[in-house]
Amino acid sequence: MTAQIDSSPCPVPLWLPGRHLQTIYSALGARYHRIAFVRERVDTPDGDFIDFDWVGPGLFSDQSADGKPVEADPALAGTAARRWVGPSDWASLPTTPETPALVLFHGLEGSSRSRYAQAIAQHFRARGWIVAVAHFRGCSGFANRMARAYFSGDSVDLGFMLDTVRARVPHAAWHAVGVSLGGNAMLRCLGEQPEARRWLNAAAAVSVPLDLVASGNSLTDTFAGRHLYTPHFLKTMKEKVLEKAKRFPGTIDVFRLGQARTLRDFDDLYTAPMHGYRNALDYWTRASSKPLLGAIAVPTLVLNARNDPFVPGPSLPGSADCSDYVVLHQPAEGGHVGFVTGAFPGTSGWLPARIARYFETGH
Repeated sequence: MTAQIDSSPCPVPLWLPGRHLQTIYSALGARYHRIAFVRERVDTPDGDFIDFDWVGPGLFSDQSADGKPVEADPALAGTAARRWVGPSDWASLPTTPETPALVLFHGLEGSSRSRYAQAIAQHFRARGWIVAVAHFRGCSGFANRMARAYFSGDSVDLGFMLDTVRARVPHAAWHAVGVSLGGNAMLRCLGEQPEARRWLNAAAAVSVPLDLVASGNSLTDTFAGRHLYTPHFLKTMKEKVLEKAKRFPGTIDVFRLGQARTLRDFDDLYTAPMHGYRNALDYWTRASSKPLLGAIAVPTLVLNARNDPFVPGPSLPGSADCSDYVVLHQPAEGGHVGFVTGAFPGTSGWLPARIARYFETGH
């Protein structure tokens, strides 16, 4: 088992030095094309739901399949979707066999509104691809129905999402992209079910915390992790869990939730026990995707900047950790889901172009 290793640089500009600026600016300031989606809601086998945001040739957010203007649904305000999918919409998509298609799995507290999701979706849509952004439970702008939510090792839900998009457009040549948390869940799914996922043409995992113990400790124990990044994540995560506590009295210790200041605190209190783990360390250890890289049987790009503030460089995999289906691209610079390039104010175009090049060439 030996993966190919690519150490070619991401041409990060001189005006954007350092891991933190590269990470924060990409999320807040880099230019991208804003697009709107058509939303589909799919019930899960356990009685919950997952929302998919679709875009592609023949599918328009501001008009129906027969070309009539459609008003935006007020219920979708605050999301990147404008209207709900209708039965005739599926017939409007390309019917050519092997039409290229992409399903994207977002990161922690991300959605189809996230800049990286918008940039990737726009890049592939402009080239004639069908694109679906799959939302983890509770991340689409709507609270999910259950006390549980989503987690980094959620390979069962991720497999359900893969099967759903394939069933919707079975003639397409499907590809998958997972970003950060979504990339970890995707890699686990590919490693746990290598033969069952061979129908995927290729996959790409971006800025993935492959060793969740190393990444969790980094976010919890470093100054930047504790004071810069964690408060951003915990704000919305706590709000969601407090809302769940009202709907499911007695399942969540609200007092302890109020005291949680780190990702380890939050995962100890909620994520781990709610999803079948003893505590944060057990969760981080058992949900990591790194041990499964050797089993992957789909051509897969694993892209991690070596200066990622969430993913310590020493925790990144080497060629011996992976199957020969895997390409490890580890540029020195880029930050966490950053990869901003060009003259100020910079663009988010390098990342989707890198993914597209891998899908086209295998390198």
